[in-house]
Amino acid sequence: MTHRPTQNKQKIIAIVGPTASGKSALGVYLAQKLGRLPTGRQVEIISADSRQVYKGLNIGTGKVTKREMGGIPHHLLDVVSPKKQFSVDDFVQKGTKVISGLIYQPTPKLPIVVGGTGLYVDALIGRVTFPNVPPNKKLRERLERKNVEQLFAMLKKQDPARTKTIEPKHKRRLIRALEIASVLEHSSVISRSEASGVTYNVLWLGINPSENTLKKKIKIRLRVRIRTGMVAEAKKLHKSGLSYKRMDELGLEYRHLARFLQSNINRRELEMGLERAIYKYAKRQIRWFKRNKNIVWVKSKTEALQLAKKFLISQPSRQKRG
Repeated sequence: MTHRPTQNKQKIIAIVGPTASGKSALGVYLAQKLGRLPTGRQVEIISADSRQVYKGLNIGTGKVTKREMGGIPHHLLDVVSPKKQFSVDDFVQKGTKVISGLIYQPTPKLPIVVGGTGLYVDALIGRVTFPNVPPNKKLRERLERKNVEQLFAMLKKQDPARTKTIEPKHKRRLIRALEIASVLEHSSVISRSEASGVTYNVLWLGINPSENTLKKKIKIRLRVRIRTGMVAEAKKLHKSGLSYKRMDELGLEYRHLARFLQSNINRRELEMGLERAIYKYAKRQIRWFKRNKNIVWVKSKTEALQLAKKFLISQPSRQKRG
């Protein structure tokens, strides 16, 4: 990668944090406020969520609704069928194209990247890069015969750093991580890639509620989603051809919903198990983002807006490197 001086890099705002922390709402708030400034530019949001890219996975993923968008254009939602695989490489390609479309026009627009999938955010912005490791069919077939516990144990031996951030029950991602680790001779993809630099000049804003607050937010959000048709959504997806196996691969909500629809768990087990799984996922998200020392952990929308204004009007030479 060719590294340009920070002052020549396109400014981008990134809003990160765990699930249910309020990232989407903050993104819309900043987009609306910054777009109304006398010297402001129009702002558009790029979603960085590994499952919200799929069509039809709306209630289960907590996808932002048209009403919640507040008139702000959102990108990289509903871009692929859930029956198909969508990798971080696919995301970076599409995301980079979106960013170029926003900044290279007569009146450039400001991109705000909003998301909780740390790998997607970091890969798009350039904090991490991955080696071009082609699929290994024989290795995949061998690994496919193992369960997630065995795969996770293997990854822990080959790339312990990756196990701290990967979803331990996500079989497809475990297999891909092992595939990459086998090529890199047991060295960590993450630790290697962070030396690559950053493609953009980034203001990193993070939201990290207290443990009790986050647990309450997750519980309330889950209850709302169940009440507004999450189970019915899963039934519709399966009826349209999405297999239970694929739903399980999609993880979290859809894994538990697939088990519920097959009568492997009851309603209470669905709700309680899913609540615990989402909180564990949130903790992994926090661990990922805590590695980025450039993130400013904001306490309010007002603080975030003040930081964003200062960032956008500052001279390039005085900007903080993302």
